[in-house]
Amino acid sequence: MSDNPALMLTLVLGSSSPFRRELLERLGLPFECHSPDIDESARAGEAPRDLVARLSEAKARAVAQAWPQALIIGSDQVAVVDNEILGKPGNQEKARAQLARLSGRSVTFLTGLCLYNSASDRVQLDVIPYRVDFRSLTPEQIERYLEQEQPYNCAGSFRSEALGVTLFKRMQGDDPSALVGLPLIRLVEMLAEEGVVLP
Repeated sequence: MSDNPALMLTLVLGSSSPFRRELLERLGLPFECHSPDIDESARAGEAPRDLVARLSEAKARAVAQAWPQALIIGSDQVAVVDNEILGKPGNQEKARAQLARLSGRSVTFLTGLCLYNSASDRVQLDVIPYRVDFRSLTPEQIERYLEQEQPYNCAGSFRSEALGVTLFKRMQGDDPSALVGLPLIRLVEMLAEEGVVLP
């Protein structure tokens, strides 16, 4: 048993995303999942970076109500083009329009990451950018992609961890896992600050 109280805290992923869960499993740490129930609407005039930072912390703090002695991970992501947030399309028509707009252009993904120690009330918060340059896409390519992957619950209308990578010309960023929704490189640093030693 460790003398460090941080190491005895339960690690909790404040998300229902299977993609974030799969990413966190890479670290080999035991963890629980708890889906936060918060309003994710943007505030009037709120910048995309401020939005994901606020929501990441809000998710972690919401989960803390059920886990008062835990290290809680909150994360939120938006896709931004021309300083406008692209949401989840929800259906094929909107996904088609999103991908047509992204054709030949660059989109920046901003991923907010919060590690909240609910026992000590300590917050670590960061926003990690990742840029994707899209190929020029024909309507036929867009249709084929949508039929195969149906990425209607994904911001930007693609899944980078699957066939979505075929739409890209270039990817730029410090942490590829940020694009999927949980920046592991930064998370490892935050966990180390809390005394968590990875296996």
